[in-house]
Formats: sequence, structure tokens, C-alpha cells
Amino acid sequence: MTSITDVPVTATAATRPPSPRRRGRRRSWPLLLILLGPGAALILLFIVVPAVYGIYLSFTNTQLTGFAARDPKFVGLDNYSYLLTSADFLASLGHTAQFVLFSAIIGQTVLGMVAAILLSRPWVRGKGIFGAAILMPMVVPEVVASLAWASVLSNGPAGTLNQLTGLFGAAPTDWLQVVPMVSIITVNIWRGIAFAMIMFQAALEDVPAELIEAARIDGAKALQVFRYVTLPLIRGPVFLYLLLTTISTVGVFGLVYFLTQGGPAGQTRLAAIYIYERALQFSQVGIGSAASMILLAIVLVLGVAYVRLAKVEV
Repeated sequence: MTSITDVPVTATAATRPPSPRRRGRRRSWPLLLILLGPGAALILLFIVVPAVYGIYLSFTNTQLTGFAARDPKFVGLDNYSYLLTSADFLASLGHTAQFVLFSAIIGQTVLGMVAAILLSRPWVRGKGIFGAAILMPMVVPEVVASLAWASVLSNGPAGTLNQLTGLFGAAPTDWLQVVPMVSIITVNIWRGIAFAMIMFQAALEDVPAELIEAARIDGAKALQVFRYVTLPLIRGPVFLYLLLTTISTVGVFGLVYFLTQGGPAGQTRLAAIYIYERALQFSQVGIGSAASMILLAIVLVLGVAYVRLAKVEV
């Protein structure tokens, strides 16, 4: 007679020992928490929580002074309807679009690509000096850059640009008053070429030399090689740079505010300056938060468009 203990028992899911892979996953959780926990906590504390709180403020009439500061009330979409019908806010969005288009999307991208191509050519001499001259604006603090350009664009005869134009007999000009948007666009291009050059130069180094040589053997000119061979191969890095520079340029505040403070007559009042004025100068925190949310939505739409154009899956 066979006893119960002699019957072989088949291991079930409950009794089967965990596989080495599962044991490895269980052991990796504490390590992941130790490594990623501090970073995740900082992101939650300084990014997620302020963003959620900003969304909440955008639906209230919160102010820094007055009765609304003590007892803010929920106003729904009133702040958004006010902004979307405000000529000042819509004008600030237009100025921001103009600033981003000409300084970041066109100026920095084109000049950064030209600089990267020149540095990748073996026949170009003085690459070290050329590269250092382009990289220098990137490492200069924003306040120092603002002071330097305030001196260059000064309206007096001691201004650097007026001294140069004076050599040709031109009278001193107050550049920040006559051409304020052109001035801040020029300064922002000067500040951003270095980052574009670094990204594009790294992308150009990954282009196979055999493809370029084959195109030249087939009779393609330099522009044709760049248009039909090089540019399609570096499309991903180009659109990645456009995404990053658009996000950073939309939020430019200190450089423009120091030079023009949004003037003259609001010609350089970007969306970031408008938000600052509403939230801190006029104490209308609710309206400033709503303007921030609208600007964030626009940036998100642009980001999705860039990703779609680059055909990159995220």
C-alpha cells in the first residue's frame, strides 16, 4: 500500500521557488528606490507640485494684496476668457512668436549649422579660435551679457555700435528705442549659436563619409549633398534642437527685461514679461497663472508638432 508521502507532488505556482529573474527584480527594487528616489522626490517637489498649484491658481482670483489675497475665490474660466480677449496678452504672444521665430528657429539654427559645417571642414584654419569665439557667449552669465550689450547698444556717442557707425559719418542712434525687437533678437542669436553648433557638429560627425563621397562622385554639388544626403540623416538632431531652443526661448526673461523692460511702448513685451508684470507688479497671481498655462499649452503643441515632423517615437 502506497502512503500519501510516497506520492510525487507537482510544484504549483504557490510552492514553486521564484525564478532567478524574478528574484533579481525583487532585489533591484530597493536599489532603484535608493538611486532614483531623491531625484524623483525633487522633481515632484519642485516641478509637479508647483505645476499643479499653478493650474489651481489659474482658476482663482488670487492676488498678492487686497481682499483676494486673504480670501481667494474660484472664478472658473474667467481668467482665461479675460486673457484671450486682452489685446495686451495677445500682443505679447505675437511678440514671443516673432522673437522665437527669428532668433531661435531661423537665426540660431542657420548660423549654428553654418558654424558646425565650417568646423567640420579640414581646410578651415584657426578652428580653435573660431570655436572659442562662438562658445564664449554660452558661458557668459546672463547679467554680464546684458551689461555688455547695453554698452554696445548705448544711445550715446560712447556706445560701441555708435562708435563703429560714426566712422562712416552716421549720427548716434538709440538702438533699443529705434529697433528694439531687432536688438533683442540679435542678442539672443549671439547667446544661442554655441548650443546649436555643438549639437549639429556632433550630428555631422555621425554622417557616413562614404555616402557624401558617393554623392560627389555622381556629380552632386555641395548644396545638393547637404540638401539630399546630409540634412535627411541629421533630421532627428535638428528637430531635437528646435524643440529645446523653442522651449528655452519662449521662457527668456532676464536678458530682454534688463535691456528693454518690455518697451518701448510694449514692443518687446514678451509673454514671460507679461506674466511677470501681471503676477508680481500688478499682484494678479490668478491671471498670471492662467497666462502661464496658456503659454505652456502652446509649447506642448509645438513640442508634439516637432516630434511628429521628426518622425520620432516618444
